[in-house]
Amino acid sequence: MVVRNQITCPDCEPAAGSKYEMPNSTGLSRREFLRKTSKAAVVFTVAPYIVTLPPALARGPNEPAEKMVKALKDSLSREQRKLLLLRWDDSRRLRVDNNWRVVSQRVGQIYSSDQKEMIRAILKGVTSEEGYEKIMRAMKDDMGGLQNYSACLFDDGHDKLSFVLSGRHQTIRADGGAEKNAVFGGPLFYGHAVEFYERPDHPGNVWWHQSRLASKVYYALDGNQQEKALVRRESPADRSSTVRLQGENGEFAGIPVSQLSDDQKALVEYVLRALLEPYRESDVEEAMTAIKANGGLDKLHISFYKDGDLPDKDGIWDRWKLEGPAFVWYFRGSPHVHTWINIAHKAERSA
Repeated sequence: MVVRNQITCPDCEPAAGSKYEMPNSTGLSRREFLRKTSKAAVVFTVAPYIVTLPPALARGPNEPAEKMVKALKDSLSREQRKLLLLRWDDSRRLRVDNNWRVVSQRVGQIYSSDQKEMIRAILKGVTSEEGYEKIMRAMKDDMGGLQNYSACLFDDGHDKLSFVLSGRHQTIRADGGAEKNAVFGGPLFYGHAVEFYERPDHPGNVWWHQSRLASKVYYALDGNQQEKALVRRESPADRSSTVRLQGENGEFAGIPVSQLSDDQKALVEYVLRALLEPYRESDVEEAMTAIKANGGLDKLHISFYKDGDLPDKDGIWDRWKLEGPAFVWYFRGSPHVHTWINIAHKAERSA
């Protein structure tokens, strides 16, 4: 493997002053960065930056996305309701996959022009401005655009209502917190393929910068830490079972974040928040609160898979995983990007 002291990406590094600004954005060497930031990062051990979710940011039925979900339901015709309004206990509500349709009807076939705009508004409501643009770009490249994806609603007949959109390289939800133990309303998937077998630098891929960011963590580790973080067996399978939650007694690959120094932990948190940046602020803070409730960053493990530097040997890890009792984020960057996410509030082993 080619070891790089600096991994840079002018198109994906956050701007100076951003709340996601890189801790080592000064151009210092790793050793200088670790030395100069160690004192400032002590706060991470004493009082982690992961904060309690302010009540005003909690997901609920009155957020813009959830209001639009309700409006979409009210707009459905009798014929549409038969096809697009499903029971709350339908297993498709919590399904996640890398290429599936929650219903067979496509958005462009079954919804009116006004309803399509509602669906766009829902997507805007559950994402950040930049996240929305990236998701729309990926959907255009992967399936020709939103019109070729599928979307439907799940209703319990009372106060629970969930929206699910799915298709190639996308599963996204809006449920106003109805699924109480799940951040994002359930597991998510996102990905992008500019071409099926992308070149080593993944030109045009809207998510490849996330692997560059994760690789910064690996190169901030010392030799012994890198050895613990590197997993030499085959990377986990590209399927939903890989992101099943293991609970407090789970066995996790890689190095525990608890074994990292304060400044290294600060870098892990920076990367974690950058990964969450495509989503709306309330979901980001809910995710961070869920991590804190399950022991904080110290309960997470980070792993880099040896087969995840194939075939290019460029020193940027194609496959890596951040996992804890109630948290899984699994990134596969070869032959193109697939990403699986599952975050819960309570550490329970999922089925």
